[in-house]
Amino acid sequence: MITVNAIGDACPIPVVKTLKALKALTGPDVIETLVDNETAVQNLIRMADKQGCAVETAQLGEKEYKVTITVGDAALAKPVDTENVTCELPSPHKKNTVVVISSKAMGHGGDELGTALMKGFIYALGQQDTLPDTILFYNGGATIPVEGSVSLEDLKAMEAQGVEILTCGTCLNFYGLTEKLAVGQVTNMYTIVEKMTGADLIVKP
Repeated sequence: MITVNAIGDACPIPVVKTLKALKALTGPDVIETLVDNETAVQNLIRMADKQGCAVETAQLGEKEYKVTITVGDAALAKPVDTENVTCELPSPHKKNTVVVISSKAMGHGGDELGTALMKGFIYALGQQDTLPDTILFYNGGATIPVEGSVSLEDLKAMEAQGVEILTCGTCLNFYGLTEKLAVGQVTNMYTIVEKMTGADLIVKP
């Protein structure tokens, strides 16, 4: 049995931690993940159910839950679908994938929530088995790959694994951040268009 402690971790970290434990299995086993909110419980249940893994939940305290996932031979024989975060093992696939980030916040609504979602998105992006080829930052997104950014370490980790990180120079200049770029390189609109039109897949959070 493997125990994954995700107490205090925000989405998608509990799922990512559990996925890593699942992928490390060499045979049938049981994984117990400890979390502190019902949203994480539901996310873990969906992850297990999609692959036919047995799953049980228990509330241990006011803000403490245990999700038990039992993985058998059938689940281990399948490839892991990291896009949907399931119990499968990785399937080989390589496309020219470009991630386009044009805002410091993800989605529309409150800035605080949107900023937290973008942080979670970039973290989860770096946990995928197949990383994107390029990440483009422009407009408000140019405020992310700079000194003091909460996503800086995640971006540096992806760059170290070969991900090209490009940030619009005009945008950095507009926000007064040209000297504070901390990861990747400065680029221009011609290159941004070139990268996007040459992509097999464009992901825009």
